[in-house]
Amino acid sequence: MTLSSHIHELRKKHEALSEAVEKALRSPSSDDLQIAEMKKQKLKLKEEISRLTDA
Repeated sequence: MTLSSHIHELRKKHEALSEAVEKALRSPSSDDLQIAEMKKQKLKLKEEISRLTDA
């Protein structure tokens, strides 16, 4: 896997998590702990993307 394709995959995962968080926030039965975990995963992905693109 090339670096650019890896970054592309990370961005796709980040976008999917963003959509999942938004959906969970709109849901009345959302689990705050699950939302917090998804946000942590998003942040880790964002940091990884930034690390790879700045290198």
